Amino acid sequence: LRIGGVDIPHDRHSVGHSDADALLHAITDALLGAAGLGDIGQYFPPEDPANRGRSSAEMLQVVLEKVRSAGWQIVNIDCIVHLERPKLAPYWPQIREQLAHLLQIPPEQIGLKAKTGEGIGPIGREQLWMAQAVALLTKTTGTL
Repeated sequence: LRIGGVDIPHDRHSVGHSDADALLHAITDALLGAAGLGDIGQYFPPEDPANRGRSSAEMLQVVLEKVRSAGWQIVNIDCIVHLERPKLAPYWPQIREQLAHLLQIPPEQIGLKAKTGEGIGPIGREQLWMAQAVALLTKTTGTL
C-alpha cells in the first residue's frame, strides 16, 4: 500500500489508473486548486495511455513546477488519510520526510492525520481508502 510515496506493508493494495497513491493525488489537486490551475485530470487524463501506472510522485513534481512557475510558494500542506488499517502512526515520520523531500519544504510545514471509519461504511469495511489535502500558498511574484 503506497501512501505519500511510502510503501507500507499491508495485505491489500490500491487499484487505480496511475500508481494509486491517493495522498499524493490529493496534495497534487490541493496545489493546483490553491494556485487556480485546475485539477489533476486536466494535466494527467486517465484516458491517456501515458498515465497508466504513472508515478504519483512524478505527477506531483510536474504540478509543483507549474505552481512555482505561476509565482506561488507553499506555506503549508495539511492532509487527512481515511482508512481502517493499517494504523499509520508508526509511518508518519517516514511519510512526512518523503513529502517534505517531494515538495521541497521543511517537514514542519506538513500536517498529517488519519481517521478510521470505525467499522462503518466503505472505509470501515476496508473497501477503500481516501485522502484529503489542503494547500496554503503565498504569491512570490507579480500581484495577487
